[in-house]
Amino acid sequence: MDFELVGEIADVETIAAGRGIRDLLRLKRLSGKGYWRKMKGNARIRLRNGRIRLAELYLYEAHGIGKKEFKRKKYLD
Repeated sequence: MDFELVGEIADVETIAAGRGIRDLLRLKRLSGKGYWRKMKGNARIRLRNGRIRLAELYLYEAHGIGKKEFKRKKYLD
């Protein structure tokens, strides 16, 4: 990751779940079986240069496994 989460993820929304996720087989192979959901939300992040920005993030989450593979989509500030 080229950033670090500074606060909580807000406005969390599910984009896809279960078989609707394109990378489902890869997720199961790398992180284990679970009911995977692709989600998006907003959070403050710290970039490599130390700057803190508000950004929209995409991530995968499964019950019992947790949040994996954060991706910054766009800046909101």
